[in-house]
Amino acid sequence: MATIESSPAPVRGWKAVSTYLEMIKFEHSIFALPFALIGMMWASKAKLGIAWPGWATFGWILLAMVTCRSAAMAYNRIADRDIDALNPRTKMRAIPAGLLSLKQVNLFFFASCGLFIFAAAMLNPLAFALSPVALLVTLGYSLTKRFTPLCHFVLGLGLGIAPAAAWIAVTGALHPVIGWATFAVMFWTAGFDIIYALQDEEFDSEKGLRSLPQTLGKARALMVSRTSHVLAIVLFGAAVASVGGGIWMVVGVVYAAAMLAYEQSLVKADDLSKVNLAFFTLNGFISLGLFVFALVDQLVR
Repeated sequence: MATIESSPAPVRGWKAVSTYLEMIKFEHSIFALPFALIGMMWASKAKLGIAWPGWATFGWILLAMVTCRSAAMAYNRIADRDIDALNPRTKMRAIPAGLLSLKQVNLFFFASCGLFIFAAAMLNPLAFALSPVALLVTLGYSLTKRFTPLCHFVLGLGLGIAPAAAWIAVTGALHPVIGWATFAVMFWTAGFDIIYALQDEEFDSEKGLRSLPQTLGKARALMVSRTSHVLAIVLFGAAVASVGGGIWMVVGVVYAAAMLAYEQSLVKADDLSKVNLAFFTLNGFISLGLFVFALVDQLVR
């Protein structure tokens, strides 16, 4: 089994910075951050009557989102380093490839956790009190593939708490109205993570790891993915209705439904050639698109 000790010397300086960003897939922050910003706007509208809570609150929410996600990704790389070294698809990740040492990644992980808790403390007492819970949910995903095929839904919950966390950050309280958005993001994320996991069905089976493709096979797992995306659209619609969203948010839900239908059409059990397009590109368009529609919906009122 490959270990960090047998790898080349870790990178330093600016090269290390770019390697950290690649390790945590910084560009994939577009998956969760737009939903946090939507939750922020809806909460601000409910509490202040306008969809903008001020630069200070926005800044702390942004820092909390980025650092929480960074901590989760770093922990995933730490927990999975030996598994990643065995998988041809992941063996060039930072730790198994020797680009970053385990010590470097651990320092990055603890720094991210510390900054996240600090940002939560700067927001309000409830955000600070719940910050360990948020970390537990987002970090816990990395271990679930070892014992449950429902790991995709744990990942989904990790992203799904983004709008609820933003609501708490703005209002200092949690309201059931934001629950629709939380579960919508959860099912949306689980649906596309199942698609991504199709690539590792054989590897997971060989190594005793759990996923829905490993448990149900590719075809049945795809059906669960499609059902999850249908539920996501229904829940997005319920979220819009619960906050009194206008026509532009309705258009946004229709847009998301069309994009998810296209995403599902790209992937078949016997053809995974377009998984990256379905997973990376389209889901980025979905989250950013929904944010733009939510923003326009607030601006035209």
